[in-house]
Amino acid sequence: MPPIEKHVQESEARTGKDFRNIHEWLDKDPEKKAERHDITRMYEFGKVIEEQYGKEGLQEYIRHLHDDVKAKVHHLQQDFEKSIAETLAYFGVK
Repeated sequence: MPPIEKHVQESEARTGKDFRNIHEWLDKDPEKKAERHDITRMYEFGKVIEEQYGKEGLQEYIRHLHDDVKAKVHHLQQDFEKSIAETLAYFGVK
């Protein structure tokens, strides 16, 4: 998943604001990170984010989650492709 600084830079490029507080809230506490990335809680957390940071902040919260899911799926796809290639090479099939 992208580091906080990358999320901050992308927010700033999109909106002119860094929304660092949102990105740090999502990522900085290792004990709460998984809970705060739980997409089944987007509505609950989204209401709180919107109250504090407005609609633009809510959009950046959603974008952060989107970017993290996309990065995780991409990483899984790469791992899968590597595993398939290694398995086929093991059996002499390329």
